[in-house]
Amino acid sequence: MKSWMSFFLPDDEYREKMMLYFFSESAVILLLSLIGMIIYNHYFDISVVNALLISILIFLIYITGRYVVSGIEYTDVTTDKAYRKELKVIAIRVIGFFVILISVYLLLEGSDKWLKLILLTLSASIIWFFASLISLKRSYNKNKDLL
Repeated sequence: MKSWMSFFLPDDEYREKMMLYFFSESAVILLLSLIGMIIYNHYFDISVVNALLISILIFLIYITGRYVVSGIEYTDVTTDKAYRKELKVIAIRVIGFFVILISVYLLLEGSDKWLKLILLTLSASIIWFFASLISLKRSYNKNKDLL
């Protein structure tokens, strides 16, 4: 069955099923956190913007974390050679992201706040690298055990 959600889901049937589980789990956690925020709002003042941002972050961080930890992203990494090759690809992507983001920012904004820019971009790059590394390692171990 196809719906508008199919746009967000992978083509692989197993990965699609797992992603649907992750979305469902995240929705339940989001519902519980919203109920918690309603109760919290009776005792303390919380702005609507903060409540919405916290809710969005809870939803997105849970889905991303579950996807990274599940080990379903790299289905074709079964050998040590494929693992090292994919690790190089991840490193090149992260370095490319870092260089492109800094270049675009400097072209659009100028070099006024370059230290904050480099630290923010470096932080995002490091988080992306470690998330990809964890996912790759989990996928490799999972695929190796299936053989």
